[in-house]
Amino acid sequence: MAKGAEVQEAHPHLPRRRRITVLLICSMSLLIVGLDVTIVNVALPSIRKDLHATFSSLQWTVDAYTVVLASLLLLSGSTADRLGRRRVFQVGLTLFGLGSLACGLAPSVGALILFRALQAIGGSMLNPVAMSIIRNVFEDPRERAQAIGVWGAMVGLSLALGPVVGGALVDSLGWRSVFFVNVPVVAAAILLTALFVPESRAARPRRVDLPGQLLVVVGLASLTYAIIAGGEHGFSSADVIALFAVAGATLGGLIAWELRTYQPLIELRFFRSLPFSGASAIAVFAFAGQGGFLLLNTLYLQAVRGLSPLHAGLYTLPMAGMTLVLAPLSGRLTGYRGPRLPLALGGLLIAVAGYLLTRITVTSPTGYLLGTYFCFGAGFGLINPPITNTAVSGMPPEQAGVAAGVASTSRQVGQTLGVAVLGAVAAGSVSGRIGPGFAVATHPAWWIVVGLGAGIVLLGIVTTGRFALATAARTAKALKEREAAKRRLREGERARQLAGVL
Repeated sequence: MAKGAEVQEAHPHLPRRRRITVLLICSMSLLIVGLDVTIVNVALPSIRKDLHATFSSLQWTVDAYTVVLASLLLLSGSTADRLGRRRVFQVGLTLFGLGSLACGLAPSVGALILFRALQAIGGSMLNPVAMSIIRNVFEDPRERAQAIGVWGAMVGLSLALGPVVGGALVDSLGWRSVFFVNVPVVAAAILLTALFVPESRAARPRRVDLPGQLLVVVGLASLTYAIIAGGEHGFSSADVIALFAVAGATLGGLIAWELRTYQPLIELRFFRSLPFSGASAIAVFAFAGQGGFLLLNTLYLQAVRGLSPLHAGLYTLPMAGMTLVLAPLSGRLTGYRGPRLPLALGGLLIAVAGYLLTRITVTSPTGYLLGTYFCFGAGFGLINPPITNTAVSGMPPEQAGVAAGVASTSRQVGQTLGVAVLGAVAAGSVSGRIGPGFAVATHPAWWIVVGLGAGIVLLGIVTTGRFALATAARTAKALKEREAAKRRLREGERARQLAGVL
């Protein structure tokens, strides 16, 4: 076997029909995970009414999922490489299905938040592992690129379908149905995976970095908790200050540990590349805007405007539709012209949308709202595709997967912080109550979105120029040299062991 080759336990070369079937099964996982975010947002007002949830509890209903998902994405990918991708994928589907069932049966908002975390543990094993399966099954580079394109289109499709499907389910069957609907889909995916997806694992999987993983979980959870609690109780509270201190200490400890460990969970040396650092920051900014937009806009449309869940979902179709339409066009534009134009234009559109939202009232015209949602969706659709492209720009091929994994984690971190920060700003203005005054209370949060859009424009310009690309080249060279040194060390150890045996 060639060094570094994949170990595939069945069907070394699958026929085309079987490969397409595997792609559809993997895409199904991305669709249900993506749908779960947007569907749950539409259901939040109904959850608030039925379970008597506070505003901070609604934030945690969203963030319990994204915190756990962001924390475990990299661990799940490396675990699948070690234990077998199909096996971990099936475990993830099972946990996601059980979590969905438990969420639908939750007797209280506290139980719902706990079961959302269980859902996320399963969800973390789906997307990165499914991507690894696709990369392994599609051996031809051109066919693999097409498969990844189909896979990526599921993000836009989930955004487009989520609000409408969620609204229809909540209107007709109640909010619990948005979780129950996952169960038969997951059951079918488990069966199809057993029948059609071959098992595979990496020949040299990365070692599990448990200290790094623990630091990530504690740091992200404590930071999110501090922000949400600060919006509810005030940022001068002793508990909130203590949580921020824990988050800061954990971040410092994570950096120190990851720089010295042999196979870190997060390769901090990647951040010497300006394109990679810029892409990670842009992912955080863009998805923070999207996470806050989905939370605040859903509550505004239903609790302030009095729309039904279905009508609220239909209002957001322009945002989702523009994301779905512009994402593939942005990918092509990035391929021909580079990422600078779509990033800068997308950031500008998000900033404009944020500014327009700072002027919304209880009686804002429908045309004004729909135009704003079109603008936000267009900006987000332009930004999302270049993020991964920019993150892996100049990276050695063997490091591209890890770099893309960090970019995906940055997306989830951004969504988590967006819900926490924008929600905390709005909650602080209305003391947690959601009523007619909520429209004006969201204005400071929308100014933050303006700043996020401006930051994306700046980063998109600064991190895609010649100087930035030069830093990517130097980083790639250093990483190659480091990997070569590791290989020589391993070969030397094997030679000494062999000599001892002889």
